[in-house]
Amino acid sequence: MRFKVTSSLNIEATLAGSPSDPLVILLHGGGQTRHAWKGTTEKLASSGFYAVALDLRGHGDSDWSEEGDYAIESYRSDLISVIEEIGKPASLIGASLGGMVSLSTAGDPEFQNHCSALVMVDIGIYPNEEGSNEILEFMSSGFKGFVSLEEASDAIATYLPHREKPKDISGLKKNLRLKEDGKYYWHWDPKFIQSRTSNRTEHRSKHKTYAHNVCIPTLLIRGALSNVVTEEEVKDFMETIKHAEFVEIDKAAHMIAGDRNDIFANAAINFLQKTILNK
Repeated sequence: MRFKVTSSLNIEATLAGSPSDPLVILLHGGGQTRHAWKGTTEKLASSGFYAVALDLRGHGDSDWSEEGDYAIESYRSDLISVIEEIGKPASLIGASLGGMVSLSTAGDPEFQNHCSALVMVDIGIYPNEEGSNEILEFMSSGFKGFVSLEEASDAIATYLPHREKPKDISGLKKNLRLKEDGKYYWHWDPKFIQSRTSNRTEHRSKHKTYAHNVCIPTLLIRGALSNVVTEEEVKDFMETIKHAEFVEIDKAAHMIAGDRNDIFANAAINFLQKTILNK
């Protein structure tokens, strides 16, 4: 499905489950696409939820911003448009960038009635700066393109040495664009990098305020091997959102849904069943 949001951008989505069930919207991390949630959306649908996985603006099959507008509040505006079009509050599952967008929505008094629960996936109130820089460096390394899927797969394997390299790499095509020069490029707008490296101090102040305002059921899920959410970030999150729950996924790094999808999905679904379905 494609949503036309208030910015006039088209936002691509994959839907699973019955529209009459409680709504869950999944927001991927920077440089990813909605396909990162494939296994999770299927499990959510079979567990009594209406799952909607979005391609954030500038990613996947959604439109790119001509102005390079990739501010958190702009992503939030797109999310609010989608929620209002669907017509009911959503539980938000957000990974990394998607988590920051989700937190800014759940923690803004103007939009709190749009949210019923919050699941933050390996992202605290703001990311660890060193870990975040490593992600941005990896994303930037693909600017010149890859001559083959194999080269792209090798780059991922080097970045994620803890994850077993898949034998079938054809699924990478969903995250790459084959351009006229014959090279494969990541499925996101390069202008996104610039937006993530500016005004970090301002972002931290805003997100601390959002976190203090969160009043809905909240779960923080951390990958035990993560360098983006350290023990210090977990402590800060739990002291700020005092009613939040915490789960750590063993043998998972920042890309939890890709590293240990079944365990991650079960943790998120158990939390939502308890808080939304009262099971």
